Amino acid sequence: MCEANVYLERDGEEELVLESVYLIRPEGERLFLVNIFGEQKLLRATLKLLDFTEDKIILKERKG
Repeated sequence: MCEANVYLERDGEEELVLESVYLIRPEGERLFLVNIFGEQKLLRATLKLLDFTEDKIILKERKG
């Protein structure tokens, strides 16, 4: 299985929000994330970077 750590960029800083994420699904203006441990998050964000070599996803906080 392929999973990655998800970071949220706020004010130029990256904050780890969820580890070992295997699913990201858009839901309107939000992104629904699920990791291999069953943890879920719904974030008001957009995709900034997807780096498979580093298993890293960076989301940018959506204001409003």
